[in-house]
Amino acid sequence: MDAHVPQRARLGMLSAVSPLKRFLLAAVLWLPLAFFLWFWFAAPLCWPVIALAKSILPHVWPSLFTGASQGADLIDAQGHILAHPGYLMQISGNVLVNAAPVGQPPKFGFLEPVVNPMIYGYSLPLFAGLVLATPLRRMQRFVQIVVGGFVIVVSQTFGVIGESLKSVTIDAGAEGLKAAQQAGLPLNLIALWYQFGYLILPALVPAVLWIVLNRPFIESLINPDMAADRAEPVPEVGVETPQSGVS
Repeated sequence: MDAHVPQRARLGMLSAVSPLKRFLLAAVLWLPLAFFLWFWFAAPLCWPVIALAKSILPHVWPSLFTGASQGADLIDAQGHILAHPGYLMQISGNVLVNAAPVGQPPKFGFLEPVVNPMIYGYSLPLFAGLVLATPLRRMQRFVQIVVGGFVIVVSQTFGVIGESLKSVTIDAGAEGLKAAQQAGLPLNLIALWYQFGYLILPALVPAVLWIVLNRPFIESLINPDMAADRAEPVPEVGVETPQSGVS
């Protein structure tokens, strides 16, 4: 009896699984790991986003922002500092508002809102999980993750800037609305910017990137017979040699 029969049977069972099921199984295994690593390394992954936003906000809208920094304090209702996460962005606003409650003497100060770039960054682990689940060579995976990461950083920065504009204008009351008018920013534009960067881009960008970069694999899922024909090896043609016998 052939000793390799059980092994061949197992290989036959694996080959019988459709490419779509293999991809879905791999995605289920890779996505949780990708999200875990994304959250574990949140601070260094948010650094390029915060650095890019920091270089844009005070230079494009100096009347609204004076700067930004990475890291912000989490404070409870009693004013105690609970933590200082490095993935947060602290904004130094240039909008003077009255922070005193109604009925009390005015207490003016500049806005210093905090923005969480992680809200706009879940595209990265989602895209990385899809790429890792796709049957590719190592170099292809590396190139796709690098290219996708660059695009996602730009998309994430777009969302962070949109929330920053919203925080110092729409959320700041009458003083913020006046500051937006002086900066030449229509409120409808700020609201659209924020909604697009918050609701649409984080979910749309990884899907579009994966589809564009992996069209051959997607075509093989749609037309498995065509992919099988392409992958089918050419049968070898053997030539029978007559055996010489002793009569």
